[in-house]
Amino acid sequence: MPKSASKPLPLIKTNWQQQLAQAITSPGELLEILHIDAAHFPQLQQACELFQLKVPRSYVDKIKRGDANDPLLLQIMSTGHELNKVEGFNKDPVGDMNTMPVPGLLHKYHGRVLLIATGACAVHCRYCFRRHFPYNDNLSARNHWHESIEYIRQHSDIKEVILSGGDPLILSDSKLAELISQLDTIPHLRRLRIHSRLPVVLPDRITDDLLALLKASRLAVCVVIHANHSQEIGSQEYSALNRLSRVASLLNQSVLLKGINDTADAQIELNERLFECQVIPYYLHLLDPVEGAAHFDVNESHARKIMLKLKARLPGYLVPKLVREISGENSKVSIFGL
Repeated sequence: MPKSASKPLPLIKTNWQQQLAQAITSPGELLEILHIDAAHFPQLQQACELFQLKVPRSYVDKIKRGDANDPLLLQIMSTGHELNKVEGFNKDPVGDMNTMPVPGLLHKYHGRVLLIATGACAVHCRYCFRRHFPYNDNLSARNHWHESIEYIRQHSDIKEVILSGGDPLILSDSKLAELISQLDTIPHLRRLRIHSRLPVVLPDRITDDLLALLKASRLAVCVVIHANHSQEIGSQEYSALNRLSRVASLLNQSVLLKGINDTADAQIELNERLFECQVIPYYLHLLDPVEGAAHFDVNESHARKIMLKLKARLPGYLVPKLVREISGENSKVSIFGL
């Protein structure tokens, strides 16, 4: 079991919601805690004005003190690179805005829809493909998801609903129960998929009440977590994921990020660690070309070389699918193998 990189931050730890309220939003405070000079992150404040810093203290505990190149820090800390305009990188990189039949519901692929349950997240990842998404204008939660539920009810070919956001596990248990209970009443639905980073960045969210709520649904539940680096998964995350695996199938999707996890060793360590936690590697995404994140981009040639090494060194069930999402395609596009 990996040890924490440093002494945990002082925290009055009563429940996950209070931990969320204590999340760090000041770059200066974060750098002071980590003993890192702000000179390592030029134009920090200007970049944060475009996309605010937000990170739970439990996640900060896993960042190495004094290391400006820590792979977890680089995922959350603003840099001047975000201010650069790069051709091909835009505010709607995967065409979300063209696939909403009703506000907050994306119908891109046959047989499944994605419901934006909330615009809030526990952590702001700098490479997030929805960092510019107009949540205020596209939240179906405002009317208790009525329009989305009715759309799903009227389309019997929809077998699966994906809860996304933001992060759906930010919702309180009562709100989540309200939404899932409405989905349970739609006879043609078979599966409920929940995309969440909270098991990795705020593991105390995986409560007994949440597990009971998921277990009570008649739908087959799959939780797709988002971990990019083995350093993100310590003893608390290990425990949370193992508990979650009792009520849901667990998959992981990650993003290939330059300077963070773009080596075969980093990917192997992550995927082996995931399996210890009952999680199957699912997708390894090439970066979506979102404005402000071009400095994370890894070219396809390098990505393919990494995949060749993974295929040679890991059993097949631990090798994720290397994919890219392309607006207008009827599925994710496979980059390595068919």
